[in-house]
Amino acid sequence: MSRKNVLLLVMGLLGAFAVAAAGCGGGGGGAGSTGGGGTGAAAEQVLRMAWSAEPPSLDPGLATDTTSSNVLLAIMDPLVRLNPETNEAEPSLAESWDISEDGKTVTFHLSSDGKWTNGDPVTAKDFVYSWKRTLSPELAADYAYQLYGIVGAGEYNSCSKKCDALAAKVGVEAPDDTTLVVHLTSPQPWFIQQSAHHSFLAVHQATVEKFGDKWTEPGNIVTDGPFKLSKWEHEAEIDLVKNDDWRDAADVKLTSIPGKIIVDGTTKVQAFESGEIDAMDGGALPPDEIARLKETPEYENYPALGTYYYGFNMKNISDIHERRALSLAVNRREIIDQIEQDDRLPATGMTPKGMPGFDQINPNSPWTPENGDLNQAKDELSQAANPKKDINLFFNDSPGHKEIATAIQAQWKQLGINSTLKQQEWAQYLEFLGPPPNNAVDVYRLGWIYDFPDAINGLELWTCDSGNNNTNYCDKDFDALVAKAKETPDDTARWAIYKQLEDKLVGQDGALPIIPITWYTYPNLEKLSVKDSFFISPLDQIDFTKVVVNSG
Repeated sequence: MSRKNVLLLVMGLLGAFAVAAAGCGGGGGGAGSTGGGGTGAAAEQVLRMAWSAEPPSLDPGLATDTTSSNVLLAIMDPLVRLNPETNEAEPSLAESWDISEDGKTVTFHLSSDGKWTNGDPVTAKDFVYSWKRTLSPELAADYAYQLYGIVGAGEYNSCSKKCDALAAKVGVEAPDDTTLVVHLTSPQPWFIQQSAHHSFLAVHQATVEKFGDKWTEPGNIVTDGPFKLSKWEHEAEIDLVKNDDWRDAADVKLTSIPGKIIVDGTTKVQAFESGEIDAMDGGALPPDEIARLKETPEYENYPALGTYYYGFNMKNISDIHERRALSLAVNRREIIDQIEQDDRLPATGMTPKGMPGFDQINPNSPWTPENGDLNQAKDELSQAANPKKDINLFFNDSPGHKEIATAIQAQWKQLGINSTLKQQEWAQYLEFLGPPPNNAVDVYRLGWIYDFPDAINGLELWTCDSGNNNTNYCDKDFDALVAKAKETPDDTARWAIYKQLEDKLVGQDGALPIIPITWYTYPNLEKLSVKDSFFISPLDQIDFTKVVVNSG
């Protein structure tokens, strides 16, 4: 059994990420590994990828999706990277870091070998500029809240006047070129891991200021990672090439990553089986092909920290009894067994199984029964004062979403609720959802892949001002609990607060702004020549610096 499969087995059996991470290890696959029956590294180190979507943005301050994130983490150099086996932070551009005794000051010590592709050195000042840019009200970054743990960040991001003065008070400074000091609002045990997220990447100031919103185009972009963006034909192709001037280029085997953008699952499988691509990025496979593909040696399924859910526009579906009824009517087991078929788990709350503290956090919501409860659903709907009987259900055009929506449409039909299905392409879809959502949206489909392994990352989505809260749900008491959790460094005490937050969302008396449906896995196809070294982490990250193409 490969090291990767050992990790998958351990995670599947134990169901606890913290335990699995301490187990037998996974498929990081070092540079010298061989795999898939290969006899050693192939002469041509080319990995032909299938990207599952057109990246809405390759600007670290604006990107919000996993495709954009994976491309960004290939072409940019984060302060730290997360070990794919344990999700623990490991040095990247930051060679080391110190945390003050009170836990509120983090000092990163950067490598002096960081270099932008135009030859400029990467310095701590680049991070100061980039983080303040992401927080600037002018950029209107959905992910700005990721930096709210930094002193003054929230105040600057929400300012309407005297913004320059507030920018100066943001708690990040560069006393010299290789020292980055971050002042936090409270001790945050997750901050080092969180800084691996793409929203914490640095950008090249002169390039951004010269080209404006066109700075990410291939002819303009300046990056500092192990690969460079060589081609971006929108909606069709993203090609990366090795950056020979990267500080650790000698350890990178791949010379290029030509990538086709293939949204349709059937087309993606056909491209793989015809030999046009070597691996996929973990995007959905067509449900009607899963059973067959599972029997092939190229199939892989990774454990994930992520939740597939439906969200309500609470201005349109305003009655709690109707929201309960719609959630109760969903048969999660039927969706898993008959549509997804990829060994997902039925979701009982927002926080997925495998998250540290899961057993203490999980609300075991009464509104998310595995097999649905149509009788109870009808009873709840009968208590709704003025239920909306004709609703619009929106979803994007990736594989599986239409099939799931069609199944849920039929389940809701049994309640007397008529659903009109609305499908959109990804970039348009994200724009349509806001926040706030377009008024035509009654219910929508989304998923959340966690950015770092702490439940706060999913729970804080539902704060009033979150750029990822598309529901119009706003509860100041919920926001206060999120703030309290962020000031609670003790894990057990913090997990108890997370349980309160889950209860406010989907507990017995919860507002139910969302319907948790399943907890993700990542089904994937990988040629045997790369299978041992290609790995998708529970946070849906691929470290291309570890991939080796082996000869057959």
